[in-house]
Amino acid sequence: MLSITEACSLNEDQSSFKTLKPWWDVLMDYLVVLMLMVSIFSGTLLIYKDNMLCLPMGDDPPNASAGTKNPAAFSSSDPPTPEPGAAASGSGAARPAPTTSAEPVKGGHSTNLDYQQYIYISRVCYQKALPWYSKYSPYLALMTSLILMVSSNFWFKYPKTSSKIEHFISILRKCFESPWTTKALSETACQNSEEAPRRLKSCPSRVLDRSGDEATSPCSFQGEAPFDMSEASSTTILDRKDGEQAKALFEKIRKFRAHTEDTDLIYKVYVGQTVFKVVKFLLILGYISCFVGSITFKHICKPDIQNLTGYSVFFCTHNLAFIVQKLLITYMVLVCLYGLVGIYTLFWIFSQSLREYSFEKVREESSFSDIPDVKNDFAFLLHMADQYDQLYSKRFAIFLSAVSENKLREMNLNYEWTYEKLRQHVSRDASGRLELQLFMLPGLPRAVFQMIDLEVLKLELIPDVKLPSKISKMSRLTELYLYHCPAKVEHVAFVFLKDHLKVLHIKFTDIDEIPLWVYTLKGLLELHLSGNLSSVNNKVIALESLKELKNLKVLTIKSNLTKIPSTIVDLASHLSKLTIQNDGSKLIILNNLKKMANLRELELHHCELQKIPHAVLNLTSLQTLDLKSNGIQTVEELEGFHHLRRLTCLKLWHNSITFIPPAIGVIQNLEQLFLSHNRIECLPNDLFSLLKLRHLDLSNNLISIIPQGIGQLELLHSFSVSSNKIEALPSQLFKCIKLKALHLGNNKLSCLLAEVGELTYLTSLELKGNSLESLPLEIGLCPLLKKSGLIVEDALFDTLPSDVKERLTEPEFAR
Repeated sequence: MLSITEACSLNEDQSSFKTLKPWWDVLMDYLVVLMLMVSIFSGTLLIYKDNMLCLPMGDDPPNASAGTKNPAAFSSSDPPTPEPGAAASGSGAARPAPTTSAEPVKGGHSTNLDYQQYIYISRVCYQKALPWYSKYSPYLALMTSLILMVSSNFWFKYPKTSSKIEHFISILRKCFESPWTTKALSETACQNSEEAPRRLKSCPSRVLDRSGDEATSPCSFQGEAPFDMSEASSTTILDRKDGEQAKALFEKIRKFRAHTEDTDLIYKVYVGQTVFKVVKFLLILGYISCFVGSITFKHICKPDIQNLTGYSVFFCTHNLAFIVQKLLITYMVLVCLYGLVGIYTLFWIFSQSLREYSFEKVREESSFSDIPDVKNDFAFLLHMADQYDQLYSKRFAIFLSAVSENKLREMNLNYEWTYEKLRQHVSRDASGRLELQLFMLPGLPRAVFQMIDLEVLKLELIPDVKLPSKISKMSRLTELYLYHCPAKVEHVAFVFLKDHLKVLHIKFTDIDEIPLWVYTLKGLLELHLSGNLSSVNNKVIALESLKELKNLKVLTIKSNLTKIPSTIVDLASHLSKLTIQNDGSKLIILNNLKKMANLRELELHHCELQKIPHAVLNLTSLQTLDLKSNGIQTVEELEGFHHLRRLTCLKLWHNSITFIPPAIGVIQNLEQLFLSHNRIECLPNDLFSLLKLRHLDLSNNLISIIPQGIGQLELLHSFSVSSNKIEALPSQLFKCIKLKALHLGNNKLSCLLAEVGELTYLTSLELKGNSLESLPLEIGLCPLLKKSGLIVEDALFDTLPSDVKERLTEPEFAR
């Protein structure tokens, strides 16, 4: 026997699913349980009590036929009279009349049937005369109840929806119980209290983001929640564990949202199961209503056993007909209620858009203005949760807010990055200044602004950088790096940066990452920009006006420009160095360079220039020209360089120059010439007329002969011809007695002249990669040359006498 408790357990869902069960689903579950109880009770009665009792009839009724029932033919007032001695037994069969009686008893007649014959006839007539719905309707009701139970919870069990639902419920409950949710809502409630206006008035500072001019209160950043985690009361402070759990929740919700907003499978499955339940209700109501009224107590049975019993017609009664009929009527009432609730569910589903969910009310009540609306399965699940308790969606919305997440990250950040930990990351740069570099943090730790001795601050890939007024305490801060860090500053911080910041480095993907307050830093001396400034869809990406940068001396742009930005004209009167490093894009338009008359240093790298730009000839104040890696093949424009009388450094390295024209001699004030990594084969004599030349780099070319005229460069300090094809050195080279560095490596030298000993200032000599068999002994006469400055093969160094080797290895002060 199936107990009621066991039957009810079939309908029990996991307790966690109740969050997604609205009142109609709960009611339908209770109705299904009642239907199960009715069907199980009916089935149990049929198992234990279901029998028929049959008595023979003397004459066949005129309208009766075998296997049919004719209750109208026999009324309760005129039943066929059985033998008085035939009474129903405990098994449902009539007891036979005594055979010893000589006379029939008054009120009846003898049938001459024994007990076993009555049992046999009752069994045959049960199968032959009793309709199927009288025998099996309880079991049919039980089966349909189980189908309705399964269909009610199908979306919880279907593999493609169950995992999403379980994940959603798990996240929803964690969000509901999270201390971070309570903290955020409590701070919001505090903000909306009567004391809020007074607290807002107590915040006089202003915030500057990209506008530089507009000021807003730092207590209410645009698009942010108005609560301040740093001033939270002790009763709502989160410990580190709770903060990490809330941080993990934000990540889970982000992934779950991306996974569920793309499809509406859960919605379709729920709609499908609801439609199925309504259709099933109509079917159940249809067939039960057809036969429930046909279940009767009286039946006529005509079994083909007259040769055995002597009777062909029997009158039978079904002892459970009345109670089965009443139970089926009760079942039908429950089904009707079930169907009405299902119809209401369909009305609720199709009367509103359940695949869109707006947090408008939550945004109004909690002041979280950045909570996004959701759609598809995510929206449908929230609609279902609202039917259980709308507080769930309100608390869940906290974890959809980007501002809330940023505040949490800021709190966790301040827990983790203490002053002591930041001190461990402080180092000294090449200039000996104190430097702190922070990489890929969710925000800027407050402890940074306690480091008042910091001079260089590097921030990289930090999405939410806010520079508060506390930065004004960092009086030694002069250089700031913002690599993919769109920063906001308070007004007090902006005033401080305007006066104290001297060097600013910004790396960006989109030009909007450059804060507009940068263009108003009047005290800035150097600005280094790196990012995309090329044209997109025929729209030029332009910098803002630079005219407010009145003290800017150095401007560096690393981008893929096709023309010189027009905004640099604003700096024409005071800019002294301009560097443009293109990413292989061809710089076509250079007309704006003509207006930079006061420019002293110009660097154009990777700009795909095939020749020296004519615009350079107008820069009469130019001292350094660097055209590295441009693919320049000819330098005939050097003829016009006689106008550049202040030019002292010319860098044409890493190009494709094959010939140096004699016009090189017009640059009489040239002190440094870089021609390395080209294809130069020979050197003109005019090159050695540059008597002021101090540094000459001809390495990585195709030079085979060094002209004798090199001896004229008496002021030459550094000479490099490494990685060429030189076989012999001219003796005049060693008349350049002021040489400090001589690089001759990777050539075809077979010997080194003894005159090398006359280079008394030589500190660096590179000979490695030649065909030398020995070194001259005079090399030991170079007083400043040490073994560390002598770059040569070890085997070749070992050919020197021991006293020479000792002289080269002994410390300089020992000499």
